[in-house]
Amino acid sequence: MATEVNLTSSAPAQGHVPTPLEKAAAPIGGFLSTAADTVVATFKPPFQWREYVQQCWFVASVAIGPTILLGIPFVALVTFQFNQVLTELGAIDAFSGAGSAFATVSQIGPVATTFIIAGAVATSICADLGARKIREELDAMEVLGIDPVHRLVVPRVLAAATMAIFLNALLILIGIGGGFFYSVYLQGASPGVFIDSMKVLTGNDNLISATIRAAVYGWLGAMIGAYRGLIAKGGAKGVGQAVNETVVYVFIALFPVNTVFTQLQYVLGLVKH
Repeated sequence: MATEVNLTSSAPAQGHVPTPLEKAAAPIGGFLSTAADTVVATFKPPFQWREYVQQCWFVASVAIGPTILLGIPFVALVTFQFNQVLTELGAIDAFSGAGSAFATVSQIGPVATTFIIAGAVATSICADLGARKIREELDAMEVLGIDPVHRLVVPRVLAAATMAIFLNALLILIGIGGGFFYSVYLQGASPGVFIDSMKVLTGNDNLISATIRAAVYGWLGAMIGAYRGLIAKGGAKGVGQAVNETVVYVFIALFPVNTVFTQLQYVLGLVKH
């Protein structure tokens, strides 16, 4: 029989009044415990391939549309304003391609992926697992000897990590394509120089770093949504509250991670100088 996973923090000793610090640390400890159980369960056979493929399709269905709609204004905001500065300096031909490629790969792609993971993917996972929780499906699975983390959480977080890579690639394509359109057709940059200058600041190391970053964002965002769904309580109202909290928690977690990744790029020399 599968070992029951502790989805909530351990109960305090009788008569002990938790301090504010203990109350704040308890959810973090519960999340880290569930995340560790998920990592262990990932390598435990059998892998739920059917559930994984279904979840990949589900993530794609809820995320591709928002990705396209979010990527276009990001491109317009960053590329257009950056090129306005280059136009004033008389350097739009020399650096428009380099700026568009660097901004898209290093920041627009990862940050927009964070928005999509938080707003569409993590909330969907939280709502799904939260509904199962209040219907006592998870308790029934444990009674039958089925580990909910292995059966439900692992396929979802891996599917989110996989599809986050493709979402990031889609955002990069939108960013570079949109940058080319704005620079060449609206701001008078040379098409050949734009393409040739793209490699000045951006190389394969940046693309690899962005891919790894997207996978981590997808896994972490889905893990937060899954954890909030697993501990949801209070009926339908509690599930709705958990979904709302998931968005906030994902943003709180992913932006520091994005900052750490950005700093590591410079420390490890993954950014061209």
